[in-house]
Amino acid sequence: MVRYVYDFAEGGRDMAGLLGGKGSNLAEMTRMGLPVPPGFVISTEACRAYLATGSAPRELDAEVARHLAAVEESAGRALGRPDDPLLLSVRSGARVSMPGMMETILNVGLTDASVHGLARVSGSERFAWDSYRRLLQMFGATVMGVPASRFEEALEALKARRAARDDLGLDAEDLAGLAGVFKDLILRETGEEFPQDPAEQLRRAVLAVFASWNGERARLYRRREHIPDDLGTAVTVQRMVFGNLGADSGSGVAFTRDPATGRPGIYGDYLPNAQGEDVVSGIRNTVPLADLERLDPVSYGRLLEIMKTLERHWTDLCDIEFTVERGELWMLQTRVGKRTAEAAFAIADALVREGLIDRREALARVGGEGLARLMFPRFDADRTGEPLAHGVAASPGAAVGAAVFDSAEAARRAAAGERVVLVRQETNPNDLPGMVAAQAVLTSRGGKTSHAAVVARGMGKVCVCGAEELVVDTAGRRFTAPDGTVVEEGRVVSVDGSSGAVYLGEAPLVPSEVMRHLEGGVEGAAREAAEEGSLVAAVTRALEQADAARRLEVRANADTPEDAARARRFGAQGIGLCRTEHMFLGERRQLVEQMILARSPGEREQALGALLPLQTADFTGILEAMDGLPVTIRLLDPPLHEFLPDRVALSVRVATAEARGERPEPRDLELLAAVDRMHEENPMMGLRGVRLGLAVPGLVAMQVRAVASAVVARVRAGGDPHAEIMVPLVGDVEELRLVKAEVERVLAEVREQSGVTVHCPVGTMIELPRAALTAGPIAEEAAFFSFGTNDLTQTTWGFSRDDVEAEFFPAYIDRGVFASSPFETLDGEGVGRLVRIAVEEGRQARPDLQIGVCGEHGGDPASVHFFHAAGLDYVSCSPFRVPVARLEAGRAAVADGDGRDGTDGGDRGDGGGGGPLTGAG
Repeated sequence: MVRYVYDFAEGGRDMAGLLGGKGSNLAEMTRMGLPVPPGFVISTEACRAYLATGSAPRELDAEVARHLAAVEESAGRALGRPDDPLLLSVRSGARVSMPGMMETILNVGLTDASVHGLARVSGSERFAWDSYRRLLQMFGATVMGVPASRFEEALEALKARRAARDDLGLDAEDLAGLAGVFKDLILRETGEEFPQDPAEQLRRAVLAVFASWNGERARLYRRREHIPDDLGTAVTVQRMVFGNLGADSGSGVAFTRDPATGRPGIYGDYLPNAQGEDVVSGIRNTVPLADLERLDPVSYGRLLEIMKTLERHWTDLCDIEFTVERGELWMLQTRVGKRTAEAAFAIADALVREGLIDRREALARVGGEGLARLMFPRFDADRTGEPLAHGVAASPGAAVGAAVFDSAEAARRAAAGERVVLVRQETNPNDLPGMVAAQAVLTSRGGKTSHAAVVARGMGKVCVCGAEELVVDTAGRRFTAPDGTVVEEGRVVSVDGSSGAVYLGEAPLVPSEVMRHLEGGVEGAAREAAEEGSLVAAVTRALEQADAARRLEVRANADTPEDAARARRFGAQGIGLCRTEHMFLGERRQLVEQMILARSPGEREQALGALLPLQTADFTGILEAMDGLPVTIRLLDPPLHEFLPDRVALSVRVATAEARGERPEPRDLELLAAVDRMHEENPMMGLRGVRLGLAVPGLVAMQVRAVASAVVARVRAGGDPHAEIMVPLVGDVEELRLVKAEVERVLAEVREQSGVTVHCPVGTMIELPRAALTAGPIAEEAAFFSFGTNDLTQTTWGFSRDDVEAEFFPAYIDRGVFASSPFETLDGEGVGRLVRIAVEEGRQARPDLQIGVCGEHGGDPASVHFFHAAGLDYVSCSPFRVPVARLEAGRAAVADGDGRDGTDGGDRGDGGGGGPLTGAG
């Protein structure tokens, strides 16, 4: 028999898939003996059954009733009892944390009759009516579908009439009247009375939480965070404890370390006389958690003990929600907290030094995308001038954009290519599309635990919250600074999420500290990062651990000596792709044009002869920068149209001259005739790559001679060159065989002429489906494969990147066809299958075949894990992505449990890493 409901005492942290993160962690805290209000969890299996059929499983009501009876017995109260009612919270809880994306309903069980009983037993009329109006507001919006703005408008209108700054300015009579307004509003909007049966309230609340799994904001969040759609959410049903019972009560959120920086200490927010939703929604400005010591020293001391216990139990940063009910502390939730990239590295590095985790675990807790964010520039403090205002530094980084005041406008402008900053009084879950689109989020209310802060940190967005000095007028689409400056929508502002400062205009940027150290070279960065506990030290140790663990080599895509030298400083182990076509730009373009349009072998040889010394000098410089390391040089690859004059421009020039009765320039007529003759409807599928080398006599020989001459020059200079020659766009082994014969002929000539042994292995790019499917025969002629995943993705999917990314990719991502662009993260099912086939069949034919990837996927974190699993030998990426690829290659090895010897931690005092950017729980 399928079971759908579990008491807290029956669960634990290892049951997150069934009980959700919230439910499993509440169960774990219950088993630890911590003060958790009793309750039970309706499993994700029940949710999946509901989503599949549209109705709850038949057995669910009876199971809920049995577990509810146990909660009633422990509380000494009953749901629906008029004189002493039991009230419940009904909260969502997916396996992976999705803060604010699904629904919560508090105070379930209150009715017109029991609100009076609650007033009597609590001794507070105001508390009872405050709890009732909250239930009406949450239930009306979440369960009955009344627009949430209707309730907000009624509440704001009442506060305006009473000249109340916030909810605390309303008395019991005000709140009782507001409850009546809310009930009338529900009836008017839905044609249905608010249900007075507590059992019906509970049942409908549970189903509403189930349904919220497929709500728009939840689906958008899952797409962004790559959370599977089929997990479903659990529902936690728990006895209410009340932070809105008066000055000796309150609610708060605590972090065991600073989620923005990773520093140890007491971090969080507390709100006296409030329920938990008030804290995270940002509707009232909180006080620092440290103020609780003054307000309630006993609860504060107990909270510190529990925080320490939880961090040691979870061995990670913990995010904790708690309530104080008339001096009694209750734990309502804990989870591994979301954190910024800076905090991720700093926290795990600290946990290693404290002996709580080993270095392998620390490496598993950091991410390449986080490291990339730490390499972004920051504002130059010496040149930013006076800020408009300061707020809470909730999520660090530097962001510049046009101020916008609603989510839809942020999304519209961002889609048009504009950088925007979303400015709100406070955000709510409906603002998620705008937060995704914006460079930064700025609010005038809330703290580090508000909705804006938590979601922004999880997405890696810059965020400043609680900038109280700003008067945000969302209706008027502007905000006013303390000095009277009015910032209208569209005006550019700069937001510093590290300091909390907000500036008018575009503030100047400087390189990040991490980038400065990494670009200084790996050894130099290690020496300069000697300060214990510094961010640079944490990043350096994480990279050292990744290098010790990884099996994949990391090379760079570089076309100049300067890029090659930079890549080497970033830790590249060679060049996986040197694009020779980039060497034919500028003044050299004319020589290539002459070569292509040559009317005789003599003209072609003249152009190739002029190019030879230029190419030789290029290759010599790159081999010098990468001395002792492999340099894979790809023969000329681009389509012809990239080197020919523009056909339209030539046609216009000729037609304009003829229209004026003038004779067109002979050169223009000659070029137009040649361009027309060589015009291709689809150049990316035309005369390029190996086809160009076979069609243009002497082209391959010139490039190979330049490579070989550069090798000779470096050997004679005492260098150690390791040049490799890569043939692009091979679709059939015979193409490679023909080019390889030409390569070997030229190498033999250079060896004989120079007296220097020149050995340049010849390999090919696998960038066509046919090449992947015939990898065995091709491998018999190739010393190495390198996957060109950009073209392989285009030719497998049948679309051109330049044409489709802006046309329909956004719609495909929005509708779930893609989780992300297949040009950013490798399509494992399609393109990835071709990669696996080519690896398997290539190595069957040639066991010593070296295999790498040089498409842009080589620097994408998720793709690096795929390439590790597929058995590649190296990845190659842009120089600035080399540190990211190094880190992810190490993480892939640790995740597979096949890291190299010496990576099991040993002395725990010298590891490095951080926490996940998407916290579990």
